[in-house]
Amino acid sequence: MNRFENKVVIVTGGAGAIGSAAVRRFLDEGARVAIVDRDGAKAEALVATLGGRTLAIAADVTDEAEVQRAVDKTVAAFGRLDVVFNNAGISGKVAPVHALPVEDWDTIVRVNLRSMFLVLKSALNAMIDDKIEGSIVNMGSSMAGWDVLSGGAGYASTKHGVVGLTRVAALDAAPYGIRVNAICPGVIETTLGVPAADRQAYQAGIQRFADRIPLRRIGQPEDVAAAVAFLASDEARHITGVDWLIDGGQTLQSWANAPEADAYPRHR
Repeated sequence: MNRFENKVVIVTGGAGAIGSAAVRRFLDEGARVAIVDRDGAKAEALVATLGGRTLAIAADVTDEAEVQRAVDKTVAAFGRLDVVFNNAGISGKVAPVHALPVEDWDTIVRVNLRSMFLVLKSALNAMIDDKIEGSIVNMGSSMAGWDVLSGGAGYASTKHGVVGLTRVAALDAAPYGIRVNAICPGVIETTLGVPAADRQAYQAGIQRFADRIPLRRIGQPEDVAAAVAFLASDEARHITGVDWLIDGGQTLQSWANAPEADAYPRHR
């Protein structure tokens, strides 16, 4: 497929596992892609492996001026902006609400919610100014927007916030023909940042998750990239304001439907 031929895409957090999978998917479908990441060296290294239709931009997406610079640099290099995968985020400190330091709360909100707003604002203005009926896909609530995570007050709150922001942005952008959606991944397998010595334990933990997922598999970065590409494409031209779960049925599992099971379904 060449759904993004002659299209220009920005992927924030583009050097990470999910971000880089999305970059590759957009490239495979004909796009030119700006890889925006706080780690400029990782972004440059990715560009070196991918070739000429990519651009590395080092930027902190929690900073308004840096976000605007990244958007401006993309448009200057490629001539337009059609699609944004607004992907940057962190899990942040895990602690009960009464024990979560305010500075950790502020960090999570700044990265997971403020950055989403800043990227949305700059990208929408660029598309509106150039009369481009584009598409923005936010890294939305993840399963934290659908489930309760003990100790995840900052993370869950920001992810719920992204869903609200996505819906309002979709309504505000609709008169310009611009669509805004969110994707909500469950557990996604990636060994990025996992030391080689810890891989066996990591894989055991991943398998434990897989046993509790109705489809009996862990999501891969490519699964997320495929959903992002669909929502960003013209095939989804009548879809806006949604938050799509990509979790293999993970959030369907509960004590009520498998109270004694170590795995779900118990029989296959």
